[in-house]
Amino acid sequence: MRDVLTEHIRRIPDSRQASKTLYALQDCYLSGFAMFFLQDPSLLEFQRRFQQRIQRNNLSSVFGVREIPGDSQLREVIDEHSYEPLYGVFEEYFKRLQRGKHLEGYRFLKRYYLISIDGTEYFGSEKIGCKKCLRTKTKEGVRYHHQILQATLVGVGKRQVIPLRPEFVCNQDLEGPQDNELKAAKRLIPKLREAHRQLPLVVVGDSLYSKQPFIKVLKKQRMHFILGAKPKDHTCLMQDIEGMRRGGLLSSHEYTDDKGKRYRYEWVHDIPLNADPGAEEVNYVELQIFDAKGKRTYHNSWVTDLVVSEENVREVVRGARARWKIENEGFNTLKNHGYHLEHNFGHGHRYLSEAFFVLNLLAFYVHQILELTDRLYQSCRAGFSARREFWNAIRASFRLLLFDSWEQVLLRMNSPPLPAFQG
Repeated sequence: MRDVLTEHIRRIPDSRQASKTLYALQDCYLSGFAMFFLQDPSLLEFQRRFQQRIQRNNLSSVFGVREIPGDSQLREVIDEHSYEPLYGVFEEYFKRLQRGKHLEGYRFLKRYYLISIDGTEYFGSEKIGCKKCLRTKTKEGVRYHHQILQATLVGVGKRQVIPLRPEFVCNQDLEGPQDNELKAAKRLIPKLREAHRQLPLVVVGDSLYSKQPFIKVLKKQRMHFILGAKPKDHTCLMQDIEGMRRGGLLSSHEYTDDKGKRYRYEWVHDIPLNADPGAEEVNYVELQIFDAKGKRTYHNSWVTDLVVSEENVREVVRGARARWKIENEGFNTLKNHGYHLEHNFGHGHRYLSEAFFVLNLLAFYVHQILELTDRLYQSCRAGFSARREFWNAIRASFRLLLFDSWEQVLLRMNSPPLPAFQG
């Protein structure tokens, strides 16, 4: 996986004069990746630690860094060079997971793959901004922030999530109209299809995306969808549904689990999405859950182009509800469990903030692959109750021991040497 990353780093054009180059692009990007991979909370502290002899050697043997750049040099070099060739790493990792049959457990309705899309903010400041920043007026002035739209492969019952290439929600200049999540989604979908030409995809998302223009983009790119449909966003659709419910025209299915929870599903096919004459026709699905006392504890509804039946309605709804995995296993992990996504590692003037996000996401991606496929990693990780404790132990090992490879790190962590017995 490191070699794939290195190969794509080498595809980044180096705009510097050779005579004035102190540190290679490869060393700068791999140093940044190592910081995120080891879940260091501070770039400056990371650089200070790795100037020590043992850690300097580990950075070379484990991550392939030849010369460690200083804090300011690393930021300047990455800020000056476009990270876009790194998008190819996401595609290559995905293809290798496919070839290894590691994604078979992610199959949905026996043939599709679920792609959850959602946006989140990863940088915010009242003082630091750039032309790409989104801007929000506050009582104190203007707040600058960066936002990302992420597409992630999720699986019903699967804990690991597989991030695909992101799309940044960003402005092109200070004067033009602001970018937004829905615009970014319309840019992202064709790029995903270009990267995965034959993959049978079902896009799941919240009610923001269940709009006619976006659904047309999905259909044009041969993608199916299950999108949230809130009553306040779809007034005419909900009025039609209520009329059909009163007329007994909705199909339904109920079951009660062993805890007394009652699940009620309702659905109908070929209903207009809105009141426009040329409205897209969609299929509507609704779920209500009642506790053992009859109190409703959950209610949600979706629109889809998948054919819904009594045989598959429960699976369709499980797929729709898997959308939350991008929040729970994705963004929540990145923000609160060691990746420090919202920490300002560096804003820069051109590419730095976005490049750091991509490197952080790739580190998360590699961790997900290791959790999913690598038995040695799984065994090592199982020895620690918390993710933070696990990475604290690895960073401590890097300070004290020399390693020839990442495999040796895991072997040492999994089977530490016993102290010599003194009789």
